[in-house]
Amino acid sequence: MLHALADPAAALREARRVLIAGGRAVLIGQDWDTFVIDSDHPALTRTVVHAKADTVPSPRAARRHRNLLLGAGFEDVGAQVHTAVLTDAAALPVITGLAEAARNTGALTAAEASAWTADQRARARTGRLFLALPLFVASGTAP
Repeated sequence: MLHALADPAAALREARRVLIAGGRAVLIGQDWDTFVIDSDHPALTRTVVHAKADTVPSPRAARRHRNLLLGAGFEDVGAQVHTAVLTDAAALPVITGLAEAARNTGALTAAEASAWTADQRARARTGRLFLALPLFVASGTAP
């Protein structure tokens, strides 16, 4: 959720304010700049990922979870990364949605988006789709 906010730090300060002493805040989220997608077109893939990230108010909030908690006054702060690896056609809507967002922003032409999406659809049909999505988890305790 923090990636959807223009000021994630303000949300964490408010969470700290209302949390009782000893209460624990746990954050989980993806970093919109770290989608890892296999493709025969790596430069185009980077454009797709970054163009989508640019449509999110705080696309890198998840990588900041630990520091956001520290900045809000939480203690015993810890952080981990868990990576989801998606290799079947069920991930295709996520991947094609990224390309559509890139086309909508003008980062890709319609032809580039179509070609990139066709490549990903072919990968899905042949069992060669690959999307790795790091999920950042951080927690802290209110003093």
